[in-house]
Amino acid sequence: MNDIKEKLFELSELFCLPGTIKDVKVISHGNINVSYDVTMEHEGEEQRYVFQKLNIYVFKNPKQIMSNIEKITTHISNKLEAEGKSRDFVMHFAHRANGKNYLVDEQGFWRISEYVRDSVTCNTCEDLAKLRSAGKAFGNFQVMLSDFDANELYETIPNFHNTRSRIAVLMRHANEDPCGRADEVQEELERIRKLKPLGVRLNELIDSQEMPFRVTHNDTKINNVLFDVNTGEAKTVIDLDTVMPGLVAHDFGDAIRFAANTAAEDEADLSKVGLDIERFRAFAEGFIPELVHSLTPVEIKTMALGAFTMTLEVAVRFLDDYITGDQYFKTNYRGHNLVRTRCQLKLAEEMYDRMGEMNKIISEIAGMVF
Repeated sequence: MNDIKEKLFELSELFCLPGTIKDVKVISHGNINVSYDVTMEHEGEEQRYVFQKLNIYVFKNPKQIMSNIEKITTHISNKLEAEGKSRDFVMHFAHRANGKNYLVDEQGFWRISEYVRDSVTCNTCEDLAKLRSAGKAFGNFQVMLSDFDANELYETIPNFHNTRSRIAVLMRHANEDPCGRADEVQEELERIRKLKPLGVRLNELIDSQEMPFRVTHNDTKINNVLFDVNTGEAKTVIDLDTVMPGLVAHDFGDAIRFAANTAAEDEADLSKVGLDIERFRAFAEGFIPELVHSLTPVEIKTMALGAFTMTLEVAVRFLDDYITGDQYFKTNYRGHNLVRTRCQLKLAEEMYDRMGEMNKIISEIAGMVF
C-alpha cells in the first residue's frame, strides 16, 4: 500500500490537486479498471477523489475516451449552469497544467475525478423508489445530451453493442478453441444459436435505418448511478467511458438486465435467477417519461427487446471471454465467466418468454398501444 500511496501522491501533484493525501481505499466493485477512493486535506477541508488506472486492454483508445468525456461533461455543465442547477449533477475530471484530463506514464493511463459529495452507490437494489430514480437519472442523461451531435464523439469500442457481430466472434472463437474450453460449453453455444434470431433484430432495424443513433451511456448498470446519501434520490450518472453513439434500447435494456435480475449477474444457483417484473416496471416508470417525447415509435416499441438483447449479448461476451482465456473481465476463480454466462442465459430465456408482458408495461407507461 505504501507504493500505491507514493504513486497517488505523485499523481495528485501532476494533476495540481491542492492539499495532501489523508486516506486511500481500494474501490473493489467494477470488472474493468483499477480505482482508488482518495481523501485529500487542504486548509482543514477534506475533498475526496477517484484515482483510476484504465484497463488499456479493454479500452484501446483511452485518449479518445477522455476526449468524449470532456465534450459531454462540458456540454452538460453548461446546461446546468444556464439552468442554475448544482454542478454535482455531472462528473468533473481534474486537469493537468497542460490542460489534459489524463496522464500516460510507464505504469499506465491515469485520470482523476472529483468524488460527488454525500453520495453512495449500490450494486443491487430492491427499493422500487430508488430504481425509479435511477431510471429517471439515465433518462435525464440522454435528455441533457439530446441536442449534442453524436457524430462529434469517437466510437471508442467499435461494435460494442453489435450483438450480431458479438455472436459471430463467439462462434469463430469456439471453432478455434484457443484454450481448449469449447467442448464444455456446447450446450451454452446451442442455446445462444436458438436465441440469435430475436437477438439480432435490433441489428436488422439499424440496417433498415429504422433505429436512430443517439448519444448513449452504453453501460447503464445501477452501480453507475450516484444516490444522495440522505434522500436516496439519484444525483448523477458516472462511469462515462462507454459514452458514444448508440441506441436507446441498449441503455434501457442493460439497466433492466442488471437491476431487474432477482440475483447477482454471477449467481451460480440458477434457481435464484429470474426477471422481477416490478423492478422492470419501476425503472421504466423513471426512464421513459423523461424522454418519451423525443423518441420515435420504433424506439419505444423496442425497449423490451433491448432488455432481452442486452442480456443475451452480455452472456455472449462472458462466454467469449471464457473461451479465449478470461482476458477481458476480472475473474475471482476459474470458471467465473462461465457461471456469469449461465446466469445471463437463464435471464435472457425468461425475458424471451415474457416479452409480451414487458411490452405491455412499456405501452402503458408511454401511453401507446402496440
